[in-house]
Amino acid sequence: MINLAIDGGQSGLRLRVLPDGRTGRGPGYQHGPDSRAATVEAIRAAARDAGVAEQVDTIRGASGARLTEPVDTICLGLTGFPPDAATAAQLARHIARSLPAREVRLTQDMVTAHAGALPGGHGVVVAGGTGLVCLGVGQDGTWRKVDGHGYLFGDAGSAFAIGRAGLVAVQRARDGRGPSTTLTGTGLDPISLYPSPTLVAEVAAFAPEVFRHAPTDAVAQAIVDQAARDIADTIHAALIGPDAVPVALVGGLFEGAGEQLVEPLRAALSPRAQLTPPAGTSLDGAERLATGDLTPYADLVLVHR
Repeated sequence: MINLAIDGGQSGLRLRVLPDGRTGRGPGYQHGPDSRAATVEAIRAAARDAGVAEQVDTIRGASGARLTEPVDTICLGLTGFPPDAATAAQLARHIARSLPAREVRLTQDMVTAHAGALPGGHGVVVAGGTGLVCLGVGQDGTWRKVDGHGYLFGDAGSAFAIGRAGLVAVQRARDGRGPSTTLTGTGLDPISLYPSPTLVAEVAAFAPEVFRHAPTDAVAQAIVDQAARDIADTIHAALIGPDAVPVALVGGLFEGAGEQLVEPLRAALSPRAQLTPPAGTSLDGAERLATGDLTPYADLVLVHR
């Protein structure tokens, strides 16, 4: 009997077979009314890719999957985790029917990121990419989620926020309303992005340009420094308890920016926030939650048997 650990992000879904470590991949999260069906099909595709399922055709001609090995527990950390308990429970039941398992453990990808980065289960993890979200877990199991409110109303310090600030600086400089900046030399017309169906991703993709110009451009450096202060504010809001707390940074934003962002962030943090290298990935966290005790994440994981 096997277990399955699944990390479902926006760009793709990864599956790991336990205990042998085989892996498979499927499509990323799809917004819209058919997101539940798309999530289940992505899991099926990853299971087929890992060799633990085979494709079958239903009576109506739709493709499905049949597991070739019995599964005990499936743990999934999903970007598209439903916002209400009833819908989350419905998704868990649908997964359980589609890929029969004794137990389905369903949670947000932020929780599996925390479990992977801080195996002790205590501390703060910031996941930064196009968006940004933070989860703090105390020694007693209390938890606090901060930000993750999306590009319009939150995600302070994210790649989108940095990219947008850079593009605003470009427009202000071109209008003569703001200081000159070498960012204008990129040749990008921000207004042309408005009709794009991938607007958010394209704005976030400008963040690397901001980091590239920052060492020699005061405007770009100010944007990076502001992002660091915003992330520090998010971390401070997630700290639980009076003692020093480990803080791990995960995701493409920090991997791409490196010390350019981490150095000003470190300077903006209080001594209570102790930056710690992440021990593992979201998929490692899903493995931990699939095979071990759910403490201290019991209140954050929906269990369907």
